[in-house]
Amino acid sequence: MNLHHLLNARHAAGKPVRVALIGAGKFGSMFLGQVPHTPGLEVATIVDLDPQRAREACRTVGWDSARIETTKFISDGIAAIKDGAIEVVVEATGNPAVGIRHARAAIAAGKHIVMVNVEADVLAGPLLAEEARKAGVVYSLAYGDQPALTAEMVDWARATGFRVVAAGKGTKYLPIYHDVTPKDVWGHYGLTAAEAQSAGMNPQMFNSFLDGTKSAIEMAAIANATGLDVPADGLLFPPCGVDDLPHIMRPRDKGGVLEKSGVVEVVSSLERDGRPVFRDLRWGVYVVLEAPNDYAADCFKQYGLKTDASGRFAAMYKPYHLIGLELNISVLSAALRNEPTGQPRDFRGDVAAVAKRDLRAGEMLDGEGGYTVWGKLMPAQASLKAGALPIGLAHGVKLKADVAHGAVVGWNDVEIDSANDTVTVRREMEKRSTAKT
Repeated sequence: MNLHHLLNARHAAGKPVRVALIGAGKFGSMFLGQVPHTPGLEVATIVDLDPQRAREACRTVGWDSARIETTKFISDGIAAIKDGAIEVVVEATGNPAVGIRHARAAIAAGKHIVMVNVEADVLAGPLLAEEARKAGVVYSLAYGDQPALTAEMVDWARATGFRVVAAGKGTKYLPIYHDVTPKDVWGHYGLTAAEAQSAGMNPQMFNSFLDGTKSAIEMAAIANATGLDVPADGLLFPPCGVDDLPHIMRPRDKGGVLEKSGVVEVVSSLERDGRPVFRDLRWGVYVVLEAPNDYAADCFKQYGLKTDASGRFAAMYKPYHLIGLELNISVLSAALRNEPTGQPRDFRGDVAAVAKRDLRAGEMLDGEGGYTVWGKLMPAQASLKAGALPIGLAHGVKLKADVAHGAVVGWNDVEIDSANDTVTVRREMEKRSTAKT
């Protein structure tokens, strides 16, 4: 609660927190929009495949010409990381291979890394975080995104002495969404393809939100950061509004839908027949907690918390998240307090590629949000035992065996370049995880 005070001190001393932003897309642009209003914070370098597009993004979010002229715009992320003036690197490309490469370079250069790129975090985050801790720098999830916000709520609950029953986020979900492709996605958002194109919306990216892949990735990140378990057969996506969280998001033997206490889960803003859920949590995050004794349960009632019928289960939630507008919290926590806003501690959740239709040998997989596969959340050890192909490695690889609709794609089903750096890092993380069990 003293970040602003610490930042003011740096500003007064003429030592701003200097940041390199890699990736000036929507998340990065939202972060950039807050920078002029945060004295003591300076984005010295912006990296994008199209530096001119990044300049235009800065103008769009309100940067004046003087600020733009004094900022470096380049296309080489590694060069930005090597700049001795940079203190914090923000990785916001969304590409898992690129994100892992940038994270390792930042750690090697002694820079803090804020990983907006949750795809990279789920593919190899536990290993990257371990390397960062050994190097004495911070590897952090991105505040404003739902994994970091959920991890914060879990930490709050545990630090105040409550047992966490469930934690996660809300989203729009129906079972049919798992097979949706970029061709069909806009109808589910109430848009035409032309409207989406004119707005610059990427159909594959938006499809990853719809088909369950992004939810699986984010829940894996939360599980890895908090130690919560992953449902044995993947996410349930139960329809649930905020008032019903304590009733529905509790173990089955207590009247709820969860297989056990202490898991991650996503709640749907749609009933299974497509009707909207009353007081849904589509844009927010939640934690369900259990009173440790009768006295705490009485306090729940006295202070107006919504509880289940027993009075022992209650929920806290945040109805909205502001994405990149909140990212300063991660950047400043790393630079001023040497503390992450969520960080993977163990490999507990994984996201496996699952066939959206019958796939044939010789076909190319097109990864997250595409036409061929969606990402299913699995317990990490179950994923390793099954030899499941991570969704982060399911782009641009050729099948060498048929895979049935709804089946998990395995490492043995695809042609993999074992010398690829991303594959090597992932395999190293798997090896270390297996050695711990």
